[in-house]
Amino acid sequence: MKLGCPTEIKPQEFRVGMTPGAAQEAVAHGHDVVIQSGAGTGAGFSDDDYRAAGAVILDSAAEIFASADMIVKVKEPQAGERKMLREGQLLFTYLHLAPDPDQTRDLMDSGCTAIAYETVTDAHGGLPLLAPMSEVAGRLAPQVGAWTLQKANGGRGVLMGGVPGVGPAKVAVIGGGVVGTHAARIAAGMGADVTVLDRSLPRLKYLDDVFGRDFRNRYATAANTAELVAEADMVIGAVLIPGAAAPKLISRAQLADMKPGAALVDVAIDQGGCFETSRATTHADPIYEVDGIMHYCVANMPGAVARTSTLALGNATLPFLLALADKGWKQACQDDPHLLNGLNVHAGQLTYYAVGKALGLDVVSPQLVVKS
Repeated sequence: MKLGCPTEIKPQEFRVGMTPGAAQEAVAHGHDVVIQSGAGTGAGFSDDDYRAAGAVILDSAAEIFASADMIVKVKEPQAGERKMLREGQLLFTYLHLAPDPDQTRDLMDSGCTAIAYETVTDAHGGLPLLAPMSEVAGRLAPQVGAWTLQKANGGRGVLMGGVPGVGPAKVAVIGGGVVGTHAARIAAGMGADVTVLDRSLPRLKYLDDVFGRDFRNRYATAANTAELVAEADMVIGAVLIPGAAAPKLISRAQLADMKPGAALVDVAIDQGGCFETSRATTHADPIYEVDGIMHYCVANMPGAVARTSTLALGNATLPFLLALADKGWKQACQDDPHLLNGLNVHAGQLTYYAVGKALGLDVVSPQLVVKS
């Protein structure tokens, strides 16, 4: 199989879909690898690094899409990229289709087979290809939130850890999963007063057992959430429903109860955002104000630390990438039901229920697709 990796073109996206190490592994398995010139530069990998791994460097994305059997990316294909996809081609990347009807329609129209990193599962009920980026985004959230809180950026002018005689920032983290746990750890490490909200009692027990001395947790009733949001200097939205649009947990009306200049950091923005007033921003223009509350809603937060993110993502995707290349997508998905859960689109058909529900589209069972 020929694997192709184009340069990411989403604004300020510096990650790359394949590391030189992944390219070397694929070549060792007997596959051809083509990389767009400069694709790895943002993550610290040169064209010569890929050549040394056995890959061929091509000048343009058009050449990559035209020649490769499988396209390996990081972010969802942009409109121009979607026009280059073709029937029978395999796309392996993050998709986040639920809040994106245009992308969903284009992928279906292309006839390609699209496997989404964010819906591949594991034997423990986790999301192994989403987890490394969730860890990165969670750890970044208090860092970017602290920057947003600075007065020069429109924030309250509150220091996360305070100083002797002045209390620390109050941080509410909504969601105690991978993102929320890492966000709470870092915020607590910065000296903030942190509370995590979640609706899973087993998860709250785990957080209490492991991190009880570092931060508190509370059950996420509407009343508890409203109380903590009103008291907070920073709120980090860290909720996830796999493959589905994020629920709106803070309404615009609630902003009036918040402290002026408080910061909302919406890590769920790539799934539509968990605050009513959220809209996707970029690293070039990351924050905006609504009703006196500062919003940080960058849709590709891990792209800010591209080298760490690329290496972490590459470690997670490599086994699945090799399985798809070695066996073909259909056999690989038949052999691994967790990889099959990543199948979102095939030959003009939508194959992931949560996306169909969010967009009001018919869905075909992925199990039927691989048996056909």
